[in-house]
Formats: sequence, C-alpha cells, structure tokens
Amino acid sequence: MQAVILAGGLGTRLGDLTGGLPKPMVDVSGRPFLELELDLLRQHDLRDIVLCIGHRAEAIQDYFGDGSRFGLRLRYSVEEKALLGTAGAVKAAEPLLERDFFLIYADSYLRMNYRSAYDRFRESNRLGMMVVLRNDNELERSNLLVEDGAITAYDKSGATPDMHYINFGVSLLRREALDLVPAGVAYSQEDWFQDLIRTENLMAFETFERFYEIGSPAGLTDFRHLVATGVLP
Repeated sequence: MQAVILAGGLGTRLGDLTGGLPKPMVDVSGRPFLELELDLLRQHDLRDIVLCIGHRAEAIQDYFGDGSRFGLRLRYSVEEKALLGTAGAVKAAEPLLERDFFLIYADSYLRMNYRSAYDRFRESNRLGMMVVLRNDNELERSNLLVEDGAITAYDKSGATPDMHYINFGVSLLRREALDLVPAGVAYSQEDWFQDLIRTENLMAFETFERFYEIGSPAGLTDFRHLVATGVLP
C-alpha cells in the first residue's frame, strides 16, 4: 500500500512554535512529529511513502533520506517555485504514484483500520473514498452529507442541518482521479473533492476513532501531552 503525505505547508498557525522548521518537523518528545506519523503508517503496512514537500524541504529530506533506516521507501515531490495547493501538489507527484494510494496530511496522527479501508476501496469502481467521522457539530461544524455510502455534499462554509460528518483526514484515490486536476496551477483538495462528488465518484468509509493534529497551537500542546504521558505510541 502507498501513501502520499502533504507536507509542504508553511505552518503559519503555529507561529514561533515551529522554530523555523517545516511544520512536520516540530519536536514531540525529542522526535519530529513526522517520524511518529510514519511509524504509525509503517505499523499498518504503509511502507511506500511519497512526501509532497515545499517550505524548508531540505530539512525533511536531510533527516529522513530514502527512509531505509525507518523501514520505509521514501520519495519526494518538491514544490520549488510556486505553491500548487493540496490537489496541485498531488498532481505534480503523479509520476511517483501507484494505481491506488492513500492521501494524508503531515500534521495529523490518524489511527484507523487502513487495510479495511484499502480493501473496501479496491472492491469499488469509484475514483475516490474519504474516511469520515460522525461529528454532529462537536469537534467543529459538520460539513459532509453522507447518503447510502457516498458523499453527496461537502461544504465548509454553508453546512446544512443534515450534515453530520467531517473529513477524518485520510482519503483513498485512484490515479486516474488526477485527470480532474489541472496541471501546473494551484488547485485545492476541496475543489478536487467537489469534482469527485459532482461525478458521483466519492464514497465514504466511516471510522470511530478520534483524530489528533498538530496544525494548531492547542492541537500541538494536547498531542505533546498525550505522547509524554504514554497515551499514544
């Protein structure tokens, strides 16, 4: 199984907490956060990893190299000129991608049954699958409408009362889904998913785990505490 990790963001919400490093390299109990995330993926047999990097890319490349000392195969797609957005970054990495791949953010620690999601997706003929969490406006405003195993609406700004789910942060894509993404221009993951919804190509896979993130100061503080107290591996 292959995973693409979006690791090119500037980490502006963390401010000085990054210490000038790219956000995935923020320290958590003496290790870069990304190392903990990669450990988790390796435990789920995700060993072929493509990292989409941009800001301070060399810091990530110098630390992780080809991934062999972590039991992984790591390859890099580097945004060297202009930021391409989340979907645009995946489009740029297209030559490195397998037929089916996971898409994950580099500031998230997401425990779930990756194999079960992968097997479900491989049995389908759709181009995309989003892992969803029933939220009912608790963690944040719910913004996904799920009907009969498919995502039929995704709206972060205009949520409706019948939206009970949020994006867990893990997706599965078929490489041909990249035909919907224009090359060489900025294009967001949200726009890409809207394209998949419009063509009835985005299925849902429900998880019951909670997610952890270090993209905000509060999220980073909470995750550091959990790791320091041994709650998370």
